[in-house]
Amino acid sequence: MCGIIGVMAKTPVNQLLYDGLLVLQHRGQDAAGIATAEAGRFHMHKGSGLVSEVFRTRNMRNLEGNWGIGHCRYPTAGSAFNAAEAQPFYVNSPFGLMLAHNGNLTNSEELKREMYLGDLRHMNTNSDSEVLLNVLAHELQVASNGAFRLDEDTIFKAVAGTHKRAKGAYAAVVMIAGYGLLAFRDPNGIRPLILGKNETRDGTEYMVASESVALDVLGFKTVRDIAPGEAVLIDKSGKLSMRLCAEPRPFAPCMFEYVYLARPDSIIDGISVYDSRVKMGVYLAEKIQREYSHLKIDVVIPIPDSSRSSAMELASRLGVSYREGFVKNRYIGRTFIMPGQGVRKKSVRQKLNAMHQEFAGKNVLLVDDSIVRGTTSREIISMAREAGATKVFMASAAPPVRHANVYGIDMPSRNELIAAYRDAEQVASEIGADALIYQDLEDLRKAVGDLNPDIVQFECSCFDGVYVTGDVTTAYLDSVEDERGALAKAADDDADQADLNMMAGSNH
Repeated sequence: MCGIIGVMAKTPVNQLLYDGLLVLQHRGQDAAGIATAEAGRFHMHKGSGLVSEVFRTRNMRNLEGNWGIGHCRYPTAGSAFNAAEAQPFYVNSPFGLMLAHNGNLTNSEELKREMYLGDLRHMNTNSDSEVLLNVLAHELQVASNGAFRLDEDTIFKAVAGTHKRAKGAYAAVVMIAGYGLLAFRDPNGIRPLILGKNETRDGTEYMVASESVALDVLGFKTVRDIAPGEAVLIDKSGKLSMRLCAEPRPFAPCMFEYVYLARPDSIIDGISVYDSRVKMGVYLAEKIQREYSHLKIDVVIPIPDSSRSSAMELASRLGVSYREGFVKNRYIGRTFIMPGQGVRKKSVRQKLNAMHQEFAGKNVLLVDDSIVRGTTSREIISMAREAGATKVFMASAAPPVRHANVYGIDMPSRNELIAAYRDAEQVASEIGADALIYQDLEDLRKAVGDLNPDIVQFECSCFDGVYVTGDVTTAYLDSVEDERGALAKAADDDADQADLNMMAGSNH
């Protein structure tokens, strides 16, 4: 999961892109980048860190031009600590392209070999986004048939060729030198992408972004979600063209967007993220009334922030008091998307602080959006007990996460998932809860699907192990786990070395 944005405006676009990335910061905190175009030239600045850390006034001044793209990165493929993998990526042949990508290709290694041996293209990083960029560049070269000028038919043909070769989940925004802004979405629509416009005195401006909240905050009106397999092209004159570039496949947006990834004020594929989380609370309350009525719950407390909507509705349905028992430090990143288990463990207590008066002498039901690794849950339950809770129950608005996700979410190894080989009672024991209640998968599907009956399937692989792209094999999952294990060890080693360096420094 990353955040992407592209804008074709009538005035300088650098501030719009920066503000848009701030709104999308929750989608990635590892790195950020902006590229703009002006007078036939690309300007780019990118680096590791939060948006506010990467860009300074001098950087913004250099980002000249009325159109451009931006990206905030969350590491899925490649190294979380490699600044070279910050996006956008650039390639100068055949026409000059800049690309920012959200998602994950499941056949990137195969494509790397194809392009090196057959297309004569070289990859300089381990990022699948660079692979996607080079596939598109090659398909543009083939579609143009040696011509020196592009037209929309050629560009859409190149996107169609990219869809045929690239597998997995991807939403992308691309700058084509001298031509304009291109955006496209994978044929299953796994990763989100939405189009908006803004009417000005000088004409219509267009924006594409990962979430509708970016359009809202920047004053753009939603046109619609970009359809699975569809491409949107906006040339420098402001002409908008749209075309379906892939054969129909099952439309299956990612369920985890609604559970955790997206902001509650976003609307994705016609579904309000906030409303879906409220309905998750409804179905979870019904399960507690049906199967756990023996629990004597005094208070419902959310684990901020993405579980609040579910927790409030759950408390209302149960007729139990809702309280804010944890205060969140806004300057600590989201623990789920932090690279390295060592970093996650150290951040939880810096991130949350318990208010003792809401816990002391009470049977507390903690509500979280999901339980992935269990690290955060274990620490939070321990904090609740230290604050004086008599009993601590845990409820998850999502089902058990038991399978690897290979479509752009950082859960590629079953060995890291606490529920992969445990039932609810065993997980409860592991995290120190007196009881653990998971949402049923069918109820989760209803909670989200009821809000848009036109969507009949969701990408739920981390819950049910069903991979909608049809190309994910056991051998592939094993290879991903092996790579993940090596990267995780390197990340923890880096974290441990940083601690040693700090300790050594404190002795001087």
